[in-house]
Amino acid sequence: IDPPHASKLFPADAIRRAREIKKGLGGHGTGAYSHSQGALCFRQDISNFIQNRDGGIPSDPDSIFITNGASSGIQMILQALVADSKCGVMIPIPQYPIYSATIDMLGGQKVGYYLDENKSWDMSMEELERSLEDAREKGIHVNSMVLINPGNPTGQVLSKSALRDVVHFCAKHKLVLLADEVYQENIYDENLKFTSCKQAAHDAGLLDNDDLELVSFHSTSKGLFGECGRRGGYMELVGIDEGVKEHIYKLASASLCSTVSGQVMTSLMVRGPDPEDESYESHEQEKSVIFQSLKRRSKMVSEGLNQIPGFSCQPAQGAMYCFPAVKMPPGAIKAAKEQGVAPDTMYAISLLEQTGICVVPASGFGQEEGRWGFRTTFLPPEKDIEKAVDLFKSHHAEFVKKYS
Repeated sequence: IDPPHASKLFPADAIRRAREIKKGLGGHGTGAYSHSQGALCFRQDISNFIQNRDGGIPSDPDSIFITNGASSGIQMILQALVADSKCGVMIPIPQYPIYSATIDMLGGQKVGYYLDENKSWDMSMEELERSLEDAREKGIHVNSMVLINPGNPTGQVLSKSALRDVVHFCAKHKLVLLADEVYQENIYDENLKFTSCKQAAHDAGLLDNDDLELVSFHSTSKGLFGECGRRGGYMELVGIDEGVKEHIYKLASASLCSTVSGQVMTSLMVRGPDPEDESYESHEQEKSVIFQSLKRRSKMVSEGLNQIPGFSCQPAQGAMYCFPAVKMPPGAIKAAKEQGVAPDTMYAISLLEQTGICVVPASGFGQEEGRWGFRTTFLPPEKDIEKAVDLFKSHHAEFVKKYS
């Protein structure tokens, strides 16, 4: 950034930002360790982002931990929560497998609550109460609940009223709420808007007296940046006891710090160019082009899959995935049982072998008994999606014919 020719390669505001970053890192580059929670300058950027997003609700940089993607933060918090085999964590079904896998690894108990597919994967307070009561009757000490919004793999976006119910539920039952909000920029339904759990808790009056313990997660791997290899992300601790926070800091310190290049990426995600900067227009235009394309692709895939006989696919309101249910012929269920695999695993392998399309069996995410399906993304280029939907359709027809 210092050579005279730098101004010929980069806009002036990009050079200023690079100098600011270097100063924030104590004059070093990205090759040195930072504070274990992340460099203060980046945590301040994150704090400002959260405060602006939530309408001015205060955010403290000292409560921010910059992490290697959201994953390392999730694992850190679950490690703090799962003390023994009696500890339970409520997780949605279906859910992103990092939660079930980490709870299993730590020796804890998975306490599943089902999302309602017939209501666009919405949540039910009756189901949450049922799940919690069943677990406690089994002697499980449930101390936390995971909420993924927008949903992965289900793609739903929860309403303000649903989030209000969730924060009240967690406060009522003294559950730490783990809010996975990594897809908060990916909202495609024009009638829906992302609301953070922190804002929902504030609006419900639960932050004033620390009536709710909340940890929220975000990542550079999703959104409109998709810089998953940078390993950038953060978690914010709200209403967490200072003594507990010290132990979480010890866990973070055990890994010294998150990758500094990922910290830089996180700062750039939450704080782009200012409106008066030279790069602002092109930056916003690129984000808009990516978003509008994702919006079109979400509709192309969800509607295309839903039109296939034997498929049922809810609209992708947000995130990056569709999660259709697939009606399996009896012969396929029998053949899968003989092979010792789930029917949708056999289906996914067949799809890969016959079309080259790779999907993830729905059984890997959890689902109701007797349901089969898969998760697919709509990230491929638009020109490839129509062809892909045709391949899904032709493969399913051949699969049904083979096993009928």
